[in-house]
Amino acid sequence: MNYTVGTSGYSFADWIGPFYPATASKHNMFEHYVQHFDAVELNYTFYRMPAVRTLESLARRSPARFEFWVKANQRTTHEGDLSVIPEFVDSLQPLREAGKLAGVLLQFPQSFHRTVATRKFLGAALESFNGVHRAVEFRHHSWNHPATMTGLRDYNITLVVPDVPALPGLFRRGATATTTTGYLRLHSRNAERWYGSSVQRYDYDYSVEEMQGLLEEWAQLGEKLDKTYAFFNNCHGGQAARNAEAFGRILEQMRWQRN
Repeated sequence: MNYTVGTSGYSFADWIGPFYPATASKHNMFEHYVQHFDAVELNYTFYRMPAVRTLESLARRSPARFEFWVKANQRTTHEGDLSVIPEFVDSLQPLREAGKLAGVLLQFPQSFHRTVATRKFLGAALESFNGVHRAVEFRHHSWNHPATMTGLRDYNITLVVPDVPALPGLFRRGATATTTTGYLRLHSRNAERWYGSSVQRYDYDYSVEEMQGLLEEWAQLGEKLDKTYAFFNNCHGGQAARNAEAFGRILEQMRWQRN
């Protein structure tokens, strides 16, 4: 399978030392990041609207085949505001012109249950992002419904499969794809701390065995997928970056063994 591996964000002070060199600063973290990975999820766009000049800079400072998934702003996914979407989409133009925009990630909170009203809102939001590759991540288990999968396939929307603890109420699925693009987000399997602070939730170090299991599971989709993105979101202390590199090494080892 064709994998592109990266992390959810790249600018973290606690990555200096555990992953980035001691001489790194917030001004040159991206230059270090692109030496290791071919894609990134831009998560800062969830907290504040992206500026064109910032995305121009990232496009210019990244290698030719580098890819960006851009997380939709929380005003849309968490506050139900569709009015900011046109401005958001317009800001992506530098990445589109550079051929580096993989798509937009819409991650909805666990409070976003599957109801008639939320299904209508989801449809409106996705329609507003029409023209860019769209991927959707659900956190509430009610969306794990056959009609959800059918709808995503019909409208060519990529399902994000979150790797999360086995807790009641959380959206969990095995390897699933609703387009020819697979999308795996590895958050944490720490059930005890999932409902703690955000630092506690994502403070998790994936084992080699866990990553091997995921790769074997996704391999069952085989030729159905053109590409699979795998992004690690367990960002505390550089764990995401170290796990992402290990994931790539395991993938290469599995490829070599099968060939």
